[in-house]
Amino acid sequence: MAEPGQDEQHTRHHRRYERYDGGSPEAERLVFERLARELTRVQVRNRRAGGGGLARAFHAKAPVAVENARLRFRDDLPPALCVGFAQPGAEYPATVRLSNASGIRQGDGSPDLRGAAVRVRVSEGESHDLLATSHPVSHARDAREFVAFAKAIAGARSPLRKAFGLFVKLPLAVGPGPAVRMVRNIRAATRHTVDSLANETYWSRGAILWGGAGPVRYLLRPAPGSPPAAAPDRGDPEFLRREFTQRLARTDVVFEVCVQRYVDERHTPVEDASVEWREAVTPALPVGTLTLPRQELGSAAARAAARRIEDLAFNPWYTTDEFRPLGNINRARKAAYQAGSAHRLGLRFVTEEPLRNRLLARPVGAALALLNRYVPWHRLPVSLSLLNLVFLRKVLRRLNLIDTEVREAPPRAQPVPGPIPERLRTERSYDGTYNDLSEPGMGAVGSAFGRNLKPDYRPDLFDVPNPVTVSRELLYRESFVPATSLNVIAAAWIQFQVHDWVNHRRHKTGDRGVEVPLPPGSGPWFNTPGGPAENVMRFAENEGLDQPGGRPPILFGNSASHWWDGSEVYGADEQTARFLREPGGGAGLRLENGHLPGGPNGTPLTGFNDSWWMGLSTLHTLFAREHNAVCAALRAEYPSMTEERIHHTARLVVSALIAKIHTVEWTPAILGTETIDIALRTNWQGPPKSWLSELGLWLFEAHSLTGIPKTLPDHHTAPYSLTEDFVTVYRLHPLIPDDFELREHSFGQRLETVGFQDIQGAVAETRIRKTGLANALYSFGIAHPGAITLHNFPRSLQRFERDGEIIDLSVVDLVRTRRRGVPRYNDFRAGLHKKRLRSFEELSKNPETVARLKDVYRSVDEVDTVVGLFAENPPTGFGFSDTAFRVFILMASRRLQSDRFLTVDYRPEVYTPLGIDWVEKGGMNSVILRHCPELAALLPRGASAFAPWRTVRPTGNGGLSDKS
Repeated sequence: MAEPGQDEQHTRHHRRYERYDGGSPEAERLVFERLARELTRVQVRNRRAGGGGLARAFHAKAPVAVENARLRFRDDLPPALCVGFAQPGAEYPATVRLSNASGIRQGDGSPDLRGAAVRVRVSEGESHDLLATSHPVSHARDAREFVAFAKAIAGARSPLRKAFGLFVKLPLAVGPGPAVRMVRNIRAATRHTVDSLANETYWSRGAILWGGAGPVRYLLRPAPGSPPAAAPDRGDPEFLRREFTQRLARTDVVFEVCVQRYVDERHTPVEDASVEWREAVTPALPVGTLTLPRQELGSAAARAAARRIEDLAFNPWYTTDEFRPLGNINRARKAAYQAGSAHRLGLRFVTEEPLRNRLLARPVGAALALLNRYVPWHRLPVSLSLLNLVFLRKVLRRLNLIDTEVREAPPRAQPVPGPIPERLRTERSYDGTYNDLSEPGMGAVGSAFGRNLKPDYRPDLFDVPNPVTVSRELLYRESFVPATSLNVIAAAWIQFQVHDWVNHRRHKTGDRGVEVPLPPGSGPWFNTPGGPAENVMRFAENEGLDQPGGRPPILFGNSASHWWDGSEVYGADEQTARFLREPGGGAGLRLENGHLPGGPNGTPLTGFNDSWWMGLSTLHTLFAREHNAVCAALRAEYPSMTEERIHHTARLVVSALIAKIHTVEWTPAILGTETIDIALRTNWQGPPKSWLSELGLWLFEAHSLTGIPKTLPDHHTAPYSLTEDFVTVYRLHPLIPDDFELREHSFGQRLETVGFQDIQGAVAETRIRKTGLANALYSFGIAHPGAITLHNFPRSLQRFERDGEIIDLSVVDLVRTRRRGVPRYNDFRAGLHKKRLRSFEELSKNPETVARLKDVYRSVDEVDTVVGLFAENPPTGFGFSDTAFRVFILMASRRLQSDRFLTVDYRPEVYTPLGIDWVEKGGMNSVILRHCPELAALLPRGASAFAPWRTVRPTGNGGLSDKS
């Protein structure tokens, strides 16, 4: 991430030479990222045409690759060109790759350009990549033309297909005039006969900065006295390699390194790579030599070196600021080359959409959108509603994924990236780095929350209407409204999950706070235990991320990783994760008599213990035991496996099992319809074995014909992150009851009745150890959570002590959502492609609720997002609103689809065969029964463990106790 202000300085420094596509570096960056994605698709089409694995998008075949070359600058290097590593007499090791330019591996006699890639190694942290091609100008003026040309001829091996690409597809993409120029340039370049790669001249075509000397183009030309090539056998597809091998076996191959200096924009343009810098205007000045020493290219050592070079990713931006690439094509190269090399090396993936899906998507999507104006998707027959959800998700993926990270724009020079730590190819990192191997920081701890909707930052409405008034009139639990299709384990589960997914860091209490004025007549508030009565509510502010350009302070980093990695159990950093493990580096998690070990403040030692209560303790304890059970099974099955490998494999297994439980059990439980049950099971294991379902997906979204774990990672239109809108729809605090009955599971005897305050914070562990895990699960399994609706916010959370402050969590929810720029409810639903409301009556059918809404809000457009989500009448069977569900349907798939450990690396080689079997055969019931087998007869039949359990009728003294 670029530091604030650096990009602006960079822009000012190079404004003299460069003009940005779209008018700004940021606008241009977005163009380049799109073009980079298009080039990865070119690689796929070329792979089909060329056979074999993925190759470079260009310069796929390298007849020559040498590691032991040397670059030496002249002793009489002109003073004006003495910049950085370019010093008189300086000599450096270099790696050289000489190639054919086509993206399809083909015989050396095919008409083609040739290329040279050179990596000059100056020191451990400094190198410079020089890239050049055997024609002085590019066929393309800029990156858009370059990619259009690549797409036009992608996968074209036959003359007929190439002609169709050049004379039909290319003019349609760029226009007739540019297409004619590009074809003319290519013909001139490929008409040249090549006898030896050692006798070719290679031009950079694009300019680079040469320190204070300004822009230059460089070229590599055969050194004077280079011997000519013998007449080659052009029928030999490897004749260029054979010639170079024979030449290098006899003598060194030497190229003269020259630069051409910038004169003016007319004769030596920086932005237009299709204009030649003619030597009559700017002579080629020799500055050094590149020597490939005499050697045997057929030796084992040389062949191994060639293989290593094939795995290198050359990029002109692997340099220093003094030698920064210039011009549109060069600026595009950073994103394009990084994407292409990551794709080629298996670090980034491309999921192709079949042509039939692309052709049918537009008319069918339009027809469904028209149908939804009259009939909501959830009122359609099951098959049609499933199809509707497929197309709704397509729309949401296209329009409702917004990247918020501060990206570098314009591109910046950088060192060659270090190698990926080998262990992180098969295990999750502690902080979420290297999940996406092509962008190691994606989704890691500290990464910014993204957006599903454009932020609406309105400081003038932070306190309008007063959030305390909103809470008291619309959220306060007047009487408990139960959700009778669920149990309290379901309520604890979502908090257990949210603690893995999202956590906004807060300033320390008293350092920086938000103040909410109390409305007249509401009475005083005590902000700290034993503190004075005040006329404001005060609580700690979130720590925001700085942004350049004076943007509003609505960007926040996630203190958890964004990935589904079990961090609530394992911790979000290495120190915590290792501390939680068994002493001596054991694979298991520390437990005391089957319970979490106690911490210094009374809350247990676990990955995340904020807002702790007995329901959370139950699930943390259960899955800590599950981790240790997986460890024991792995030890028994694979005796040679180290404790370190066992620990990380068990973490993979438990995290995937949690993801599966949430996908196919918790979500269908809270969204209790046949459509959702089928949709979520399809997400994990593919569609039901029905010819109609499979035909529908084959026609409209073939990608869903298997479960997501059998697909490739796909971030769709933005790098992966969880979003502020996602955080908003998961504000599900009404699920928590205010009081609980703890019961014994064998005879149904009531142990005690407790309030939420009696089982939260430091006292929670005492309660669960006294009650026992089996009894706690039973007690929560037979109890209903609250319904997610207005007038049902837990009273115990409206005066809640946390970190030395007393907060009303309902007010905090409202304030946080407003201050983070989440749009108000009507804009929120409209942004998710639902019809805007024109009146309060359209929001709720309850006359009393409508009256209260009118008392609190001046218009329906002012209704808070959280309030609107709770007020909305949900579809039949749904535990929350259809508007919230739209964020869910987008992000629920995304949490699986983006994660390589739940897609391409969800396989026996990474998880072990035992681990995959554990996840596939496991579920919430199996986890509970593994650790509490005595509960077998109490779990619901034919339903998940989140549905109400069978209640044991009290007998004997237990029954008398209940009546007392």
